[in-house]
Amino acid sequence: MTLTRTAAWIRGIRGIRGIRGLRGIRGFRGIRGFRGIRGIRGIRGIRGFRGFRGGLFAVALLASGPVSAQENYEIQVYASELVPVRATMVELHSNFAASGRKVVDQGVVPTNHAVHETLEVTHGFTEWFECAFYLFTSAQPGDGYQFVGTHVRPRFAIPSRYHLPVGLSLSQEFGYQRREFAAATWSWELRPIVDQQLGRLYWSFNPTLERALQGEETSRGFEFAPNAVVTYDLTKRVAAGLEYYGGFGSITHLEPWRAGAQQLFPAVNIDFGPEWEFNAAVGLGLTSSADTLLFKVIVGHRFGKLPPRGQ
Repeated sequence: MTLTRTAAWIRGIRGIRGIRGLRGIRGFRGIRGFRGIRGIRGIRGIRGFRGFRGGLFAVALLASGPVSAQENYEIQVYASELVPVRATMVELHSNFAASGRKVVDQGVVPTNHAVHETLEVTHGFTEWFECAFYLFTSAQPGDGYQFVGTHVRPRFAIPSRYHLPVGLSLSQEFGYQRREFAAATWSWELRPIVDQQLGRLYWSFNPTLERALQGEETSRGFEFAPNAVVTYDLTKRVAAGLEYYGGFGSITHLEPWRAGAQQLFPAVNIDFGPEWEFNAAVGLGLTSSADTLLFKVIVGHRFGKLPPRGQ
């Protein structure tokens, strides 16, 4: 079902509702040849594919209303590694809420049985800087795909040549989402990233802070939405792990575990080669404010000159 929906989305992207206003997208630089796409993220955080090396398809569709700012469109724990210089990574995030919110909440459409497709294009500019562009779409039951919004994500990292005991990176994400799909039409995400590879074991922690810049939730200030992943290389090409996505509300008044949106994703990453990344996972809601059952798949391809494996 996922592949069919994805194919339909690609064929029909010209007709996505509301996309008319996305002027200037034709001139998105760096996509010419998709050079450097080498770092498809999303699967990268699960080592086995390079951070779950590879990333071709991430389990059936991502969805996660209460997965914090990622809101069902991009569900992933980031690795500290950047896309290589002059390389470009193109990823498709597909998410499906098999059992989600069934009512309108704060003017936001239900997530139940919604399919979200997100196109992500990331280009590596230097060994310490990359920048990504996102295009979000959503298909509600009985309706076609609609344009949801766009985000830009500049990210900085300390190069590996400094040989730190852990990887360190800082991501910032800014963007717009239509009011019927998000309570905050404009938002800002600040995501520190710490990770480490210990033999076959890999871990990453993203103590994310999110802030509404426009909308009813601006008074809440920064909200704490931590993400984490632990994976283990079963073979040279397959890694299995657990991804965690949490939500604890405003940093000035943190909510208890049960009051927040907590989700756990058993995941698998498959290494199809240095140009590819693949991540798939099933999301389980651990609290009442989280969608009960989600499926996600991330498929990515890198373009440009890639460094030898292991570098």
